Amino acid sequence: MENGTAIIFSHFLAREHGTSMTYLILILIMIISFLIHLVSFQALNVRGSGKSNRHQFQLPPGPKPWPVIGCLPQMLRNRPTFAWIHQLMKDMNTEIACIRLGSIHVIPVTCPNIAREILKSQDEAFSSRPDFMSSTLVSRGYLATTLSPPGDQWKKMRKILVTSCLSPAKHRLFYRKRLEVADNLVSYLYSQCKDNPEKGGLVNVRLATQHYCGNVIRKIVFNKRNFGKGMKDGGPGIEEKEHIDALFTILFYVFSFCISDYMPSLIGLDLEGHEKVLKENTDIVNKYHDPIIQERIRQWRNGMKDQEEDLLDILIALKDNNGNPLLSIEEIKAQITEIVLASVDNPSNAAEWAIAEMINQPKIMKKAVEELDSVVGSERLVQESDFSKLQYVKACAREAFRLHPMQPFNVPHVSTMDTTIANYFIPKGSHVLLSRMRLGRNSKVWDEPHKYRPERHLSNSDDVLLIEPELRFISFSTGRRGCIGVNLGTSMTIMLFARLLQGFNWSAPPGKSAVDLNESKIGLTLAQPLVALAKPRLPQALYQELTSCINHS
Repeated sequence: MENGTAIIFSHFLAREHGTSMTYLILILIMIISFLIHLVSFQALNVRGSGKSNRHQFQLPPGPKPWPVIGCLPQMLRNRPTFAWIHQLMKDMNTEIACIRLGSIHVIPVTCPNIAREILKSQDEAFSSRPDFMSSTLVSRGYLATTLSPPGDQWKKMRKILVTSCLSPAKHRLFYRKRLEVADNLVSYLYSQCKDNPEKGGLVNVRLATQHYCGNVIRKIVFNKRNFGKGMKDGGPGIEEKEHIDALFTILFYVFSFCISDYMPSLIGLDLEGHEKVLKENTDIVNKYHDPIIQERIRQWRNGMKDQEEDLLDILIALKDNNGNPLLSIEEIKAQITEIVLASVDNPSNAAEWAIAEMINQPKIMKKAVEELDSVVGSERLVQESDFSKLQYVKACAREAFRLHPMQPFNVPHVSTMDTTIANYFIPKGSHVLLSRMRLGRNSKVWDEPHKYRPERHLSNSDDVLLIEPELRFISFSTGRRGCIGVNLGTSMTIMLFARLLQGFNWSAPPGKSAVDLNESKIGLTLAQPLVALAKPRLPQALYQELTSCINHS
């Protein structure tokens, strides 16, 4: 798992090395494409001019596009694309823009008011998803939920998730599984410093947090933490590391502004290597998922299994009105992959950033730990039943979501009709990107937006929630396409963060006075995985008893 960033960065460097050649190839393709698409492009302009007579609003501001290819040349020259888009908007002093890539109008938004207009006032008009090579591949042809366009398949799968998989009742049913993984986390961290508890031990926090998230969702979906034997200290084995690395690589590439997403005629040429990377990593994920799914289906069909123990069992046991399996094998595989992908990144990233920020601001960490000591004490470990009383701890996690989102943008929303947003014309088929990065750091909304300050989320009466309905930042998406797994994501995030704080004192490694908070050059994660000094702070007997129980479970 600690190799995940290095793997993604190596892919990025290879892509950058080939960008100049890609750019030359694109120029040649542009000439050919111009001749091929000239007629249809002119027809589009004719239709567009006819429509422009029927509305009085202009497109949002943006760079002037080339014919046919739009601003793809500029995009290729300015990687990473999210940084280029945000710089364009800053230079134009706008909170909504229009950047045409190929024939698609890409509409980035950094203003909460405009975001609410999109996902609340006109939610239905922006309820579709883009048809990209990456999303087609990952969803096995749009058989699951999140990446699928609206329609019967989406309605079917979403209903299953809401009523059968991620309902409050199912969330309670899987409590023991989540608790087992939380206990394993503490035991694993203790193993990193038990040789000298007074001095502590160095912990790769990114590995630990990603390992925790992978364990939680594997336990809930497959009723197992490990695909292989795991490690004696409770850490990830080779199989789990490969699985998590593949998941994070897929998440990095699934909406990564690939040329062929905006010029579908280029699909198959794989000019930037995206298709190869995605296929390789989806194959890795399938290598671990598919045999378990196929064997479990066989067990149910042969009568060897008739009790539901995990999400996989639930999906297999679903029946239609005639008593036949409701889901095909491919639908089950696609939905399982989507659930796993949706569970691993946000909680782990938020916890890593929060610990890093708090090491550099020890007063904040002290206040959070004092709350844990007051509510929970030192004779037991924090439980989900304690969450309602941990307002400051939740405020710290919420602040990490605001300031340090995992992805620069949310999953694109596609407009299903011509409409108007913020007095700008938004054509049908536009891809709207809500900027998780700039919404949470908008100086018009947040005082000192680049400072980690949990107190901003506290009030005298309201319970601190990780969701943000007013879209001043995005932790869990909202609206018709909103996140179905809010309860699971919230529980995973708070438990992970609270166990890290309650179980251990955290500080910068020996010889360093602070943690480097620079962001990655290719994303919003820490540039380097957080490695911190952890010292056990609870009675030693508590850790030993916990480890003994896990070893005998």
